[in-house]
Amino acid sequence: MVFARAPVPGAVKTRLIPALGPQRAAALAQRMLEHALRAAADARLGPIQLHGTPVTHDVALRSAAERAGAAYVAQPPGDLGERMRSALAAALQLAPRALLLGTDCPTLDAEILREADAALVAGADGVFVPTADGGFALTGFRREALAAIGEVFAAIPWGTASVMSLTREHLSRRSLRWMELPTQVDIDEPADLEHVPPEWLAQ
Repeated sequence: MVFARAPVPGAVKTRLIPALGPQRAAALAQRMLEHALRAAADARLGPIQLHGTPVTHDVALRSAAERAGAAYVAQPPGDLGERMRSALAAALQLAPRALLLGTDCPTLDAEILREADAALVAGADGVFVPTADGGFALTGFRREALAAIGEVFAAIPWGTASVMSLTREHLSRRSLRWMELPTQVDIDEPADLEHVPPEWLAQ
């Protein structure tokens, strides 16, 4: 499952607008969306879903999903934790394992997705790819941990530097076993742009 915001100029990657302007920031969001979908397809782990928001601007998201051979799902109301819990719960009703990733991490590729899935196959209840800003770029769970996912993502101040540390506390509280893969860099602030492939920023 790929979680994404519609690449609408002025409404996406707003912290990058001072450095790129609204059009280039939206174009970068589109490139990162396509990268995430391609990584999911190349991993060949199962069906792909693109979970998009907001529903009022989902034409570009639906088109990207169609090109990638992914199903499109509109994200429901609620904070990010509630939306992730809902998506994972629905997926784990159908499959023994599920991975969920965002679109902000250019280094998140098919190999990392396969490593994440392998961690679940090996017996981890959950798997995470932490990010340098204190969050995470990917999470995944196996069906046996389904009942605990709601608590894992409850009362998290999303978008802050404490996301991953609080998530670890919640995982420990539920006695879940989880694996963390190497830390990656999300592209959120102008200083992060040095981690973006130069061709992604070409006008």
